[in-house]
Amino acid sequence: MQDSHRSALIFALLGFALLSVGDAVVKSMAGMWPGTAIGALRYVFGAVGLGIVLLLREGPSGFAFPKPRWQVLRGFCVAMSAMSFFSAVHLMPIGEATAISFTSPMITALLAAVLLKEPLRRETWIASIVAFGGVLLILRPNFGLLGLAALLPMVSATGMALLIIANRKVAGMGSALSMQFNVALIGSLFLCIATLSGHFSGVAFFAVQVPAMSVIAKCALIAVSASTAHALIYMATTRAGAATIAPMTYVQLLMAGVLGWGLFGERPDGVAAAGAVIIVGAGLYLWRAGRAPEEPTMTD
Repeated sequence: MQDSHRSALIFALLGFALLSVGDAVVKSMAGMWPGTAIGALRYVFGAVGLGIVLLLREGPSGFAFPKPRWQVLRGFCVAMSAMSFFSAVHLMPIGEATAISFTSPMITALLAAVLLKEPLRRETWIASIVAFGGVLLILRPNFGLLGLAALLPMVSATGMALLIIANRKVAGMGSALSMQFNVALIGSLFLCIATLSGHFSGVAFFAVQVPAMSVIAKCALIAVSASTAHALIYMATTRAGAATIAPMTYVQLLMAGVLGWGLFGERPDGVAAAGAVIIVGAGLYLWRAGRAPEEPTMTD
């Protein structure tokens, strides 16, 4: 293995593992603050931090806003994904929520066929059907307990899939840092709206109280860890390419399971573990068939 590929895999491993650490921090705030508010503050911190870095690196010219409709869609998608996933890990085991969110590559391929008129190959259908079977196995106990809320990880995965498609429409329109700032800024606005709407809806799960300093600190930690993780993953792709590091995304799933078990006592049963393995297998099959999305799937 070339040294550049070896270092790329190490960077990717660290990056995806760090994303799960951030998800565990979100999990630790269950009952303290709603997932919508956590997502809003996380992305506010992210937008401010990225904005400062962007200003220092590129100056005022870095704050470009090409194809505004697609930029707004990107922000909406990341907000949809974040608040759904953050709420999901408050309601169900983090490993199971992460496993279901890994249906994103299959959803991306299906949506690309519908929205971008890309050809839908047999491999995509096979991977999607198999992955859906894995999801049903994982949802087996949760659906009876949570009802439709158990589908939140699927909503998150759909948001990520739409984000990847929207990213294709703005590719090359600005630096990676500029595009990341745009999505964080717009995403934070949507998340703030969702937080206020949830608070005034009267639903106790979305009620927002004045946060403790520990909550604010944890939201800042999530923002820093996510930005660091994305930077590591970006560094990995510059050394080996997205196709090479794509299988490393499943480190995030493994880490989520370990953290859920070790920190929260969420020991997966055999059927749920089998469902996770099926989803991973479907994703790897789709990747080998050459139909995986150009960007590795990430939840944050």
